[in-house]
Amino acid sequence: MATNFHANSQPSSSSNISFPRNVHPSDEFYSIFSGEEVLEIIHALEVKREIPLKYSYKGKGATSWNNFYLKHLIPRWYRSSNLEIDLLRNNFSFINSLTQEVEQLNIIDVGSGNSYPVKEFISKLLKLGKINKYIAVDISEEMLAISRDNFTKWFPQIKFSSYSIDVENNSLNKILVENDANLETANTANVFLHLGVTISNHKNRSQALKNFRDSMGKNDLLIFTSESGSNAKWDGIARGGFKYHVDRVYAGIKEKIGIRAEDCELVRKYDVETDSKVANIKLNHNYSIEFDIKGINKKVEISEGEEITIWSHHAYELPELLQELSQAGLELAHLGTNKNKSHLLVICQVASRRKYSEAVTRGKVAPLFPHN
Repeated sequence: MATNFHANSQPSSSSNISFPRNVHPSDEFYSIFSGEEVLEIIHALEVKREIPLKYSYKGKGATSWNNFYLKHLIPRWYRSSNLEIDLLRNNFSFINSLTQEVEQLNIIDVGSGNSYPVKEFISKLLKLGKINKYIAVDISEEMLAISRDNFTKWFPQIKFSSYSIDVENNSLNKILVENDANLETANTANVFLHLGVTISNHKNRSQALKNFRDSMGKNDLLIFTSESGSNAKWDGIARGGFKYHVDRVYAGIKEKIGIRAEDCELVRKYDVETDSKVANIKLNHNYSIEFDIKGINKKVEISEGEEITIWSHHAYELPELLQELSQAGLELAHLGTNKNKSHLLVICQVASRRKYSEAVTRGKVAPLFPHN
């Protein structure tokens, strides 16, 4: 079992008062979350002691994420590479070869964020004359607004549309029907992108993969990125998103829920049960969080010493990845890695199109872990 590491810890409250602090989520909380989302948050708090990470991108969280991305992930003179951009660039020829049979592509960017990771990828497809339209999908309306501003500025000639959908809980058939992208045609295919190692943050990865599969036709591709390897090897030093994004999520949740800074601490650690790096809010005081939604008053009691998960990240071992793809009705067409093999670019097709093992044998698919 891996050792748990703590960061940003504050001394626990010395108060022995047993009465909980009664708090109410802010007006902003109710303004950015739908009634259904509030009920899901309540359920997650009660049953799992968790606030799903996906909700951190709504409201001001979208601006917070965009600022984090622009500051820490955009290539600069002192930071020449970007993980997502590099993986797409290094595997572009293979992606293009898989779509040679069609003339046009619909790019469906699920978890689009600010759309920066796909800018170069779209530019290359545009030069080949293969872009039909770009569809941005995100749980956050605010994030979609940033995506629209960026994309229409970069590519005014490409059709843009956007949808607020949670892919963990929904298929994408609605947007496909509205965009005629569900029609099997000889000259058009859909390329579903799920970048930002977002698959590693889902609590229900299998369901998300099944929702993608249920939305795909025989010529379609699913391309996603993920961290590889064992989380147990984490050395206890918070880097990248596990440092800077977690800090922002932590601050936002305290503000929206009404938890006092002196009553909690941020704990980062490896969670054995989920094989994931997690960031938790540890309460140093008893709390009673009172929600009022749709005329329903609901209290969630959380005791001193309990922890609420606000961020989690799972790394795939290869056998596990292949198993989850198979269970979802998908098969691997190509697997790319960065130079140190810490991250993957996974390209999938529906299982009925090609048996991966046969393709490798015949030399039609590159072997696993190619040198990029």
